[in-house]
Amino acid sequence: MIQADAPDPRLLQIAHKLKHLRLQAGYTSYEVFAYEHDLPRVGYGRHEKGTNLTMSSLLRLLDIHQVSLAEFFADLPPHTPTAAKLPA
Repeated sequence: MIQADAPDPRLLQIAHKLKHLRLQAGYTSYEVFAYEHDLPRVGYGRHEKGTNLTMSSLLRLLDIHQVSLAEFFADLPPHTPTAAKLPA
């Protein structure tokens, strides 16, 4: 069971993928990447740490990297939702 304060593992997968794309583009610093692409530095840093992000933010980042949604999500493992435990 996921703790309420623990980030959703899927958000962590997205964060890892965003960081991977940044590093692939040759940016060792997320701050430089954010600055050069006119992104809020703190906000972008949070995206790479797995905080929730809006779909518009994700689409903007994918446009910067010239990656489609299908390409971005293609190699992420499938998610198997856990059934919520209901009281008996």
